[in-house]
Amino acid sequence: MKTITRKRKKATANSAVLPRPAIDTVASQLDLSLLERGRVVMIGLGGIGQIASRYLTLFLSSLKDHEFRVVLVDGDTFEPDNTYRMDVPDFANKAEATCHHLSERFGRPELHLRWLPEYVTPANVKKIIAEGDFVLAGVDNHATRLLLSQRLSRLKNGVLISGGNDGVDPAANQRGTYGNVQVYVRARGRDLTPPLEKFHPEIAQPADKSPAELDCLELAAAGAPQLLFANLAVASALCNAALRLLLPAEKRIYDEACFDILQAISRPQWLW
Repeated sequence: MKTITRKRKKATANSAVLPRPAIDTVASQLDLSLLERGRVVMIGLGGIGQIASRYLTLFLSSLKDHEFRVVLVDGDTFEPDNTYRMDVPDFANKAEATCHHLSERFGRPELHLRWLPEYVTPANVKKIIAEGDFVLAGVDNHATRLLLSQRLSRLKNGVLISGGNDGVDPAANQRGTYGNVQVYVRARGRDLTPPLEKFHPEIAQPADKSPAELDCLELAAAGAPQLLFANLAVASALCNAALRLLLPAEKRIYDEACFDILQAISRPQWLW
């Protein structure tokens, strides 16, 4: 696992820097202990993860008085055919390329960015998700979602926010505009929201495999084409759910949010 910690370049008059009083006002309303007690882990740096990791890192970078540890995880490599739905920083491992890019763009001494160029597997999941971690997942298969959920269920404290979309598949009548985000929270050894698989049999008994289990031909054939704008909506919903957890609770956080970008529909769900 590699580490990058770099100083920010001196801001210029044209830099998009939020004035200190404004960001201080925002930070004063947040409970950042969920982010500081462990690491912030972003798993999956594809179409969803690329967007979510950028804005999550920008948000953390703006909180100058706080120290954060961020880990970016993906075993895949950027390819030329990814460019229709991703802002590809470099044709290299996704976690490494993204980490370098975000460090150059948003790095500061107290923001420790690291990368792990691996897929999540039963052998390494304990290393990837540790006690107290705040995890965001933008993976595209149910097998990995189940593994992440099962790992969190064995911790006393932790957060897992998982988002995805159905992809474009005319044969299955899927136009790729639907998406959802699930929020799994544990505190003091208790589930505050349901595990990802609790109300989703397709996750509890996945018909697919994780990328680590696929050979090169299977990897090339796996996954449905995705819409950039659907990925953007899922990434936004991931960040919104993270923010909701950091704000004072007016009511219990939703367990899931479902949306369709063409129908302009977004609905929270309370399943427990």
